[in-house]
Amino acid sequence: MSKPIFFKPIYQERVWGGRTLSSALGRDLPEGKSIGESWDIVDRPEAMSLVSIGEEAGTSLRDLISEDPTGIMGKGYDPERPFPILVKWLDCSDRLSLQVHPPVSVAGALGGEPKTENWYIAECAANASLIVGLKNGATREEFKKCLEDDSLEGCVHRFPVTPGESILVESGRIHAIDAGNLILEIQQNSDTTYRVYDWGRVGLDGYPRQLHVEESLRCIDWDDFEPSTIQPEAGRSDLADCEEFRLVKHSLDGGSAPIVSPSGEARLISVVEGTVLIGGEVVERGDTVLLPASATLDITSSVPAAFLVTDRFI
Repeated sequence: MSKPIFFKPIYQERVWGGRTLSSALGRDLPEGKSIGESWDIVDRPEAMSLVSIGEEAGTSLRDLISEDPTGIMGKGYDPERPFPILVKWLDCSDRLSLQVHPPVSVAGALGGEPKTENWYIAECAANASLIVGLKNGATREEFKKCLEDDSLEGCVHRFPVTPGESILVESGRIHAIDAGNLILEIQQNSDTTYRVYDWGRVGLDGYPRQLHVEESLRCIDWDDFEPSTIQPEAGRSDLADCEEFRLVKHSLDGGSAPIVSPSGEARLISVVEGTVLIGGEVVERGDTVLLPASATLDITSSVPAAFLVTDRFI
């Protein structure tokens, strides 16, 4: 396959969601629902991406890989292995819970999956912020006391953000997203989240949402103090390079044409500004497409644009 592959988004209602995916990205959302997440590329038993256009329209991502593992993913890829990355858009119209994902060292014992993710801030309100990591010097004992006293904000690192910033949230890193953020999340294929605190909120059913305090206390990295975001520069900028994936941002001035050459592995292209052409296909802001391992494609734009390339996830 030599063209970029487009998939249908899968929308998830969340108590903290809204309608920004419609107003900002032009998405056709289900009526009357607060949509917090759009799962744009996913290969899981409970959610499966389907090709949206072309000869393969309606084919699942799982079937694409099973039928042509080398062409889609690269030489030696196990056709039974799920696609390693999950791509989401997050409409954080309200603050998310304070949470953590289990690191590899404890995930198995807790019956969960490790989950490292990267947040790219596509849009945000003037007063938007993130909570990532602990305040300098905060301890496990202090954290537990603040949890009991309903004063956890004194232990966690909260800071303002602006559009274009990016931060890697590794497994074990305590975090929450404040209201007013539209975020592109690139993550491991995992759906394990432990909530340690939910700001006294109730869920969509009117009841308090389940907390996972003991699990969270086992997972939190107690030496993770006050991490900072990356503000990409013009041109090419590395956002994340971890064991799970690499993420690079490319900014195009109209008319430039960087080449995505054959790498022997699949890559993901997520357009975050403007519109680009990939192999003659129009890819708009908000779209993420899969480039098969066998594809050699130019990426061009006649207007200023920017896109993220996710690779090294095989």
